[in-house]
Amino acid sequence: MKRVVVTGMGALTPIGNTLDAYLEALKEGKSGCDYITLFNTEHFKTKFACEVKDFDAAALVGRKDARRMDRFAQLAVAAADQAIADAQLDLESIDSDRVGVIWGAGIGGLATLQQNISDFATGNGTPRYSPFMIPKMIPDIAPGLISIKYGFRGPNYATVSACASSSHAMSNSLDLIRLGKVDMMITGGSEAAITETGMGGFNAMKALSERNDDPATASRPFDADRDGFVLGEGAGALVFEEYEHAIARGAKIYAEVIGGAATADAYHITAPHPEGLGAKNVMKNALADAKINLEDVDYINVHGTSTPLGDIAETKAIKELFGEHAYKLNISSTKSMTGHLLGAAGAIEGIACILAIKHSFVPPTINHFTDDPDIDPKLNLTFNKPQFKPVNIAISNTFGFGGHNASIVFRKI
Repeated sequence: MKRVVVTGMGALTPIGNTLDAYLEALKEGKSGCDYITLFNTEHFKTKFACEVKDFDAAALVGRKDARRMDRFAQLAVAAADQAIADAQLDLESIDSDRVGVIWGAGIGGLATLQQNISDFATGNGTPRYSPFMIPKMIPDIAPGLISIKYGFRGPNYATVSACASSSHAMSNSLDLIRLGKVDMMITGGSEAAITETGMGGFNAMKALSERNDDPATASRPFDADRDGFVLGEGAGALVFEEYEHAIARGAKIYAEVIGGAATADAYHITAPHPEGLGAKNVMKNALADAKINLEDVDYINVHGTSTPLGDIAETKAIKELFGEHAYKLNISSTKSMTGHLLGAAGAIEGIACILAIKHSFVPPTINHFTDDPDIDPKLNLTFNKPQFKPVNIAISNTFGFGGHNASIVFRKI
């Protein structure tokens, strides 16, 4: 099989709108959570989220195009622009038939759907829907827009598996390059579900934190007082490239992508398997795909959403799989800083793993105040402060409603 490396990255996150800003915020342990500005929260139980700040879509993707895109697609194109520029691609010299785009979005254009239904129900005169509603709303429009902008004619589609969406996009991209079907893939994910509909739906499920008195510390994975996840938005984009192709064009290389896997809990529509069975199996399968030993893993960027059940199940899975090595590796949840970006989570957390490898540090799990008696205190959950140390191999875990599990493995090169 061919080797796959990462040669470009772009990030638009609640803690930074560029790759460099995201890196510095991860090192600082910065919280991206604050009171919602995107809509009036008067009638909502949760009044805060992790928004992308100072995002000017018109400036980044053009005023005309921005009007024809949902926010999730604007974020996607802007992040892809960053990644493609970072990879220093010469679009005239690469074979565009062998460059594809696979993108993850768990929900897609929720704001567009909400706005059109509202306008139809309350509009004066003859009710009508926008002719742009469908192409703005569908999740697969994001990879379509990226390919149209750059002329990439290789495989192009969206993966939709709730919070595992962008990890599945990366895994599929990895396999296509390994098999020699393409030279390069633009992959990642985006989400923009901080809307009345998104907030109302997740509140109704009792999935969200309601810590309205202290938003900055509301996302607190593994803490005894965690009360649900914090909704986030943003996008992460990565350029996956066949190793020899990257070397031939003199590309800089961030890390190697060495494994990926997908499993199902087959247990419940929203709750994880209580013993973390699917989580254990997906990590096991990803490491087997990577052909490395358990003891080789230095860091796991866990799903770690700050929900009562999920955090416990994931730590059980890690202990069950890794045995004594579970106490030697670092574990952290960067969702403590960014909130939960749903379908985009895997992309920005995969980027966090690559930055950890490249810059020799482990991002912290911030907002830890009280140990949970149901979580083993001997696990190194990297609480509150980063740890600066070599990271040679890192795993990114993402799990989605429906029991979807995905793991991606990265290695220093």
